[in-house]
Amino acid sequence: MARPSDASRRPAETTARRTAVTLAAAHQSHAAATGNPALTSAAAIAVIAAATLAGAWFFQLVLEILPCPLCLEQRYAYYLAVPLGAVVAFAAAKGAPRPVLLAGLAILGLAALANAGLGAYHAGVEWGFWPGPTDCSGPVMDFSKAGSLLEQLDKVKVIRCDEVQWRFLGISLAGYNVLISLLMAATATWGVAKTARG
Repeated sequence: MARPSDASRRPAETTARRTAVTLAAAHQSHAAATGNPALTSAAAIAVIAAATLAGAWFFQLVLEILPCPLCLEQRYAYYLAVPLGAVVAFAAAKGAPRPVLLAGLAILGLAALANAGLGAYHAGVEWGFWPGPTDCSGPVMDFSKAGSLLEQLDKVKVIRCDEVQWRFLGISLAGYNVLISLLMAATATWGVAKTARG
């Protein structure tokens, strides 16, 4: 039986080498991602926060579901999480000191937990478990001009904190904020635990 010539063996060897190099690079990249929990958790938090804000703005601008004062307050944690998560992820990728990464992840986790508490408070207001803040009754009007009072009342659209504007599977946006914030807090906690051990 004739043996394959050197010329016919070369393309097969080249392909085998390229495949081995590609697999090694993929394995290295996977190991880098899983071997750096601070990077993984901070990047995940930044992405989750950015997606949540995009959803909130979609509801507001496209679906015209306007946010109440409590809804706006619940966005603050996401506005913090996007840039801070990106900074912590970048710092982790560049090999920043462990205490810096732990501090960044701890801030992200605490902000998410506080936001989950605010969301739970808002959900309780929606369910009527406790009263909401007084500023949920709309803007304060100038009563010095009594003649224009009725005109002002006609123009003001009050966004109440105690009325649910949208539900999915029985859960309001405030309820989903609780779930998303708890997911972010759990992700930060995982990142802190793994980074502290590593």
